[in-house]
Amino acid sequence: MNRFSLFFSIFFLTLALLSCGFQQNTSDSSLIVSTIATQDTGKIDKITKSDAEWKKLLTPEQFRILRDKGTERAFTGEYWDNKLKGMYHCAACQLALFDSGTKFRSGTGWPSFYQAVNKHHVTEYKDFTHGMRRVEVTCGRCDGHLGHVFDDGPAPTGLRYCINSESLIFERTAK
Repeated sequence: MNRFSLFFSIFFLTLALLSCGFQQNTSDSSLIVSTIATQDTGKIDKITKSDAEWKKLLTPEQFRILRDKGTERAFTGEYWDNKLKGMYHCAACQLALFDSGTKFRSGTGWPSFYQAVNKHHVTEYKDFTHGMRRVEVTCGRCDGHLGHVFDDGPAPTGLRYCINSESLIFERTAK
């Protein structure tokens, strides 16, 4: 690989990583109003567990991402290129989060959706970690870290929910 190709490979990988972030330790938890939903079923009951309880339920990588606000490497997650029809649920509490019909190819290496299944199922917080201004997305039931949402997505919402595969469980529906 020549220097030119190597430079551009590193440049684009860096851009992809920055678009969804590295491991976060969110200190500013200013709540932002969730924006889009396909249905409004009202607020949901919260699930609260200790770290020890979560560690019994989650794999070490799921715990690192969902509870410690980590991020998986781009293009390594199970669902970044999944094209099957179905529903994506929170890996910690099984709450339905994203329908495959709203998934799109963002080129970032993480599963990307333009809309959550319900505005109460995701919660958004201002995130100023790592010198960036972003919006963190967490599960509305268990507060597990899912990823971030950006305003560079496709119509009809213009949003890009950039989500870690480790935060999700996929349930396939009929072909």
